[in-house]
Amino acid sequence: MKLNDGIRAREVRLIDASGEQLGVKSKSEALEMAQNANLDLVMVAPNAKPPVCRIMDYGKYRYEQQKKEKEARKKQTVINVKEVRLSPNIEKHDFDTKLRNARKFLTKGDKVKAAIRFRGRMITHSEIGKEVLERLAKECEDVATVETKPKMEGRSMFLILAPKNEKDKKDNE
Repeated sequence: MKLNDGIRAREVRLIDASGEQLGVKSKSEALEMAQNANLDLVMVAPNAKPPVCRIMDYGKYRYEQQKKEKEARKKQTVINVKEVRLSPNIEKHDFDTKLRNARKFLTKGDKVKAAIRFRGRMITHSEIGKEVLERLAKECEDVATVETKPKMEGRSMFLILAPKNEKDKKDNE
């Protein structure tokens, strides 16, 4: 934003500190009015004909803007992706433990990447791994939606589960 002597326009449409329009004034007249009020002349709409300037306390304005940005950053949520590693020949109790962890991550609001790493000759039976991932997705369907279906990437297969929003939960009830 241009302010005070940085403004190049000869004429400006002027708005005073209380928000009232004062009409089109020369730049020098507008600067003088701002200095008399111990405030800054700030260009708020440079593309208008003539450009629009406002008399305001620029330092206070910047402070308010920074405060708003900080507040907005506080309110935004960061979604992490947690990984749960499984194997194609996983036992029931191991599966239950991995399932419990996945559900815990999903209820906290994180996404879950369930991955199966195929070692040795296991890769020839990738359908077994796919069944394990689909079973995990089915067990978590009350708290999660499948974001990406099971797919192979190199020697591993993975699927991504995203937590359900409140709207999705109500639709299922």
